[in-house]
Amino acid sequence: MFNNLSDKLDKAFHVLKGHGSITEVNVAETLKEVRRALLDADVNFKIAKDFTKRVKEKAIGQNVLTTLNPGQLMVKLVKDELTELMGGETVGVNLGGSPTVILMSGLQGSGKTTFSGKLANYLKTKKSKEVLLVGCDVYRPAAINQLQVVGEQIGVEVYAEVGNQNPVEISQNAVKHAKATGKNVVIIDTAGRLAVDEQMMTEISNIHKAISPQETLFVVDSMTGQDAVNTAKAFNDILNFEGVVLTKLDGDTRGGAALSIKSVVDKPIKFIGTGEKMEAIDVFHPDRMAERILGMGDVVSLVERAQEQYDEEEARKIQKKIAKNQFGFDDFLKQIQQIKKMGNMKDLVGMIPGAGKMMKDVDIDDDAFKGIEAIIHSMTPTERNTPSTINSSRKKRIAKGSGTTIQEVNQLMKQFTQMSKMMKMMQGGGGRKMMQMMQGMKG
Repeated sequence: MFNNLSDKLDKAFHVLKGHGSITEVNVAETLKEVRRALLDADVNFKIAKDFTKRVKEKAIGQNVLTTLNPGQLMVKLVKDELTELMGGETVGVNLGGSPTVILMSGLQGSGKTTFSGKLANYLKTKKSKEVLLVGCDVYRPAAINQLQVVGEQIGVEVYAEVGNQNPVEISQNAVKHAKATGKNVVIIDTAGRLAVDEQMMTEISNIHKAISPQETLFVVDSMTGQDAVNTAKAFNDILNFEGVVLTKLDGDTRGGAALSIKSVVDKPIKFIGTGEKMEAIDVFHPDRMAERILGMGDVVSLVERAQEQYDEEEARKIQKKIAKNQFGFDDFLKQIQQIKKMGNMKDLVGMIPGAGKMMKDVDIDDDAFKGIEAIIHSMTPTERNTPSTINSSRKKRIAKGSGTTIQEVNQLMKQFTQMSKMMKMMQGGGGRKMMQMMQGMKG
C-alpha cells in the first residue's frame, strides 16, 4: 500500500539530514522532492502544489525543538498536512433511519458488489445489525448470482426479483420487505458501466429519489488514480453522495485517489477495502493512513484487529493448559487461525513501525501458514495433544503426509518448543524477570 510514495517521501526528507535548522533553501529542495513524489503518485498538480505551499508556510521560521531535528520536524508537518488532505477526521457511516438504507454507486469493476458484502458483514458482526442485501444490477447476468454467493458466505439474506428489469421498483420493494422482516439495514447494489454515461446516471438518480437513502456511498478502485477522482466528481454532481469507499488498497496502488478525492469532491473517505476476504474492510482513519504512508506503521489499527479476534474464554483455557504443560498443536493451530482472521499478511506487517520499509521487497504470501497447517493436520490427535510423542519415524510419516521435508517438521517442532517455553515463562514470575532483562538490553 503506497510503497512507491513512501519510498520517495523518505528520500525527500534525507535532504534535511545533517542540517541544524530549517531554512528557505533546504526546505524548498525538500518540498520539490515531496511535490514530485505526489505527482508520481498521480495526485492532481494543483493539489500537490497547494500541499507543498502550505507545508512551506508552516515550516519556514519554525524553531527546531531540542527533541527534534529538522528532518523529523518536516516529517511531522507533512504528516499533519497529509492527514488534513485526506479528510482530517474519521467519519463513520450514518445508521439512522428505520431501516437504514445505504445506496452503493460506482463504475463496473470497482469492487462494488464485493464491498456491499463486506459492509454487510461488518455491520452484522461489529454493529449487531440485521442486514438485507439487494441486487439491483439487472443488466449484468452474473451480478445478482455473485451477490447471492456473497450473502450465503456471510449469512445475510439477499433480496432479488429475477425477471424484473426495473431497479427503482426492486429497491422500493426491498425496503418494504426489510420493514416486514425486521431488518435494520438495507444495502442496495446498483448497476455500473465501464464509463460514466447518461443512462446509468439517470437510473441511479431515480433510485436515489425513490428510496431517499441515509447513506449514498461511491465505491472507487484506488488503483485507477486520477481517473477515479474525475469519476467521483461526475457521480457527486448527480447524487451528492455522503462518502467514498476505496477498494483494492492491497494492490499496487499509487495513492492518487486517496490523496486527492477529498479535495475535489469535499466528501470523506469512509471505508477502505484491503483484500479479498469478507473481513478485509477498515474504517478510514486519515491520521493513521498518513502515518503508514510515512513509514510510521499503524499500531492502533493492529491492536484493534487483534482485540477483535481475542476470545477471553479461549485465552483462559490456553493459560490453564500452559500452566499444566498441556499446550499442544491443536491450540497452536487455533492461534494461527486467529492471526489469519486479522487480515492480509503484508497489510499487517505494514502496520508495524519500520517493518514495512524493511520488508518492502519481501513477498509475504497470504498462505504463509500453509506449510505449518499441513504439518499439523498430518499429525494424529495424540501427536497434536502430546508433541513429546513425536519420534523420528513419526516425523518421516508427518513429512510425507504434509508434502514437506523432515527438516521443516524439525524446524516447526523447535519453534513450537521455544514458544511454549516463552509462554510458560510469561505465565509465572518469569514474566517480570523477562521484562527486567528486556529493559536492561541496549539497541
